[in-house]
Amino acid sequence: MKKKTVDELREKANRLPMSPGVYIMHGADDKIIYIGKSKSLKNRVTQYFTDSEKNVKTQRMVMSVYDFEYMLTDTEIEALVLENRLIKLHMPKYNILLKDAKSYPYIKVTVADSYPNVSVTRKRLQDKARYFGPYSGNSVAWNILQTVRRVFLLPTCKQKFPQDIGKNRPCLYRHIGQCCAPCTGELSSEEYSERFPEVISFLRGNFKEAEDSLTEKMKFASANLQFEAAARYRDRIKAISLLREKQKVVGRPDAEYDIFAVCISEVCSCLAVYYVREGAVVDSDNFIFTADKITDGPALVSFIARMYAMREYVPKTVLLGFDPGEGQAEILSDLLSDVAGKKTEIRVPQKGELRKLCEMVADNAALHAKQYVADTEKSNETLVKLASMLALEVVPENIEAIDISNFGDDNITAGIISVVDGKFNKKGYRTYKIRSTDVQDDYASMSEALERRVSHRDENPLPDLLLLDGGKGHVSTVKGLFSGFEIDLPIFGMIKDDFHKTRALTDGESEISIAREQDVFLLIYKIQEEVHRFTIGSMHRAKNKSVKRSKLEDIPGIGPAKARLLLLSFGTIGKIAASDEKTLSDVKGISTADAASIFAFFHNETKE
Repeated sequence: MKKKTVDELREKANRLPMSPGVYIMHGADDKIIYIGKSKSLKNRVTQYFTDSEKNVKTQRMVMSVYDFEYMLTDTEIEALVLENRLIKLHMPKYNILLKDAKSYPYIKVTVADSYPNVSVTRKRLQDKARYFGPYSGNSVAWNILQTVRRVFLLPTCKQKFPQDIGKNRPCLYRHIGQCCAPCTGELSSEEYSERFPEVISFLRGNFKEAEDSLTEKMKFASANLQFEAAARYRDRIKAISLLREKQKVVGRPDAEYDIFAVCISEVCSCLAVYYVREGAVVDSDNFIFTADKITDGPALVSFIARMYAMREYVPKTVLLGFDPGEGQAEILSDLLSDVAGKKTEIRVPQKGELRKLCEMVADNAALHAKQYVADTEKSNETLVKLASMLALEVVPENIEAIDISNFGDDNITAGIISVVDGKFNKKGYRTYKIRSTDVQDDYASMSEALERRVSHRDENPLPDLLLLDGGKGHVSTVKGLFSGFEIDLPIFGMIKDDFHKTRALTDGESEISIAREQDVFLLIYKIQEEVHRFTIGSMHRAKNKSVKRSKLEDIPGIGPAKARLLLLSFGTIGKIAASDEKTLSDVKGISTADAASIFAFFHNETKE
């Protein structure tokens, strides 16, 4: 794509209609670098190519624009929805991006089941379950799940009901009064499911609604002389009250809103949010955006809209501690009202208690932004030290590490992890199932994995530094491989001591001690532990996958279904092997021919 001049871009922008829609900025190689929306495309896009004052981030984006295109919509809400869909699809460089939904934990309630279950998941499926969240972290979600189980006496085991009722004796939790024990069969499906309206209210943050419902049931049980049941309701009410007391109270008992505030600087920006239910902060989140991301009002509004598209619940009121731009609050209100199925008010407080709350969240955003900058500077200093110690020509912003794992001579697996700016980059992790050798050979396995890695260097550029989990022999082998590809890349081995702890780095000839530089040592130690953990995990998953295949499936005519029938009937492969053809054919689903094949398989195998 040929780059248009600013005059050509301005002239093209002046020909745009005064209609709502989405504009798409293209950079070099026709790559989409920014997507925006506007109620008047002509007015909005023209501003980019005039001499009007712009912030540094916007100027940087405009200088990268080769050309643009646009898409018309009937309304501003349609433009916002389309913009979010396109941002999620193309992930443009200058847009602020939301982590993929898989990165966030949810609490899942299988309300459609006869015996509903509550669990933590990262997959939000299109099923009949209810999903709550996403939560800011895994620990938050698990803490809430444990509280729900404790308050409502829900099972923590992996049994499935009703099919597992009566199969096992009740566990310790039943005996200490922390589980309603549906496994005993003493609790009907209807009785068990009665507690889930309160569970739903609790997970939505409506603690008072849950308390009121439980209080009503407690009074009813007491009035009918069901004192044990009344005591259980009382204990659950008390547990909810204790939880509420631990939470930070920021408003009236009936206050329900989400509060957004932002801290913007040339180094980074942070959007903070507090989730307030019944006057207390039940969760919070902080989103960090790097210096190249555009974080003006309309961009933040689009981000917030994408965020709520992932959530099960939208509050009655959303408070913004920043100027969203002309008309943006109304657009967001209309969109969230459609999502929630009820009116959602967007407010930008200028004074009073609500403004103070926004300022409190803004202070939190500033604190997290400051911490991010400090961590980044520390990471940069560590990488500079590492570059100096290894005599590298450039600071290694992108590091990859490789390790080999195997189970004897089986399931030989190579794992590669990625470290970008001193932080683990999970998107850059790779697993390779080794094909070139069926015996334990780290050198051959590592060579195969890296050869396959190099073959994809066009779409996935090679790192600034490659670390091997191994010593001089590994480094020598890999350097020879890269020399054949005419690739000049710094390669070092991570050497461990007799206690399996990181000791030094080697270039294949000499060792470089890292023990005295604590921050460098810690970085290399974390990298070595992470690549080892990742590779071992990948190997175990491959092994588990292979062992799930029964030996019986090696018999002609016997597939997974028939193998399952045989194992259910006889219990073990040894008993199957010891059985005669008639006994085998008595199994429903196993024909006479199948029985003959099974007998022949084990009979011949025994002879051998």
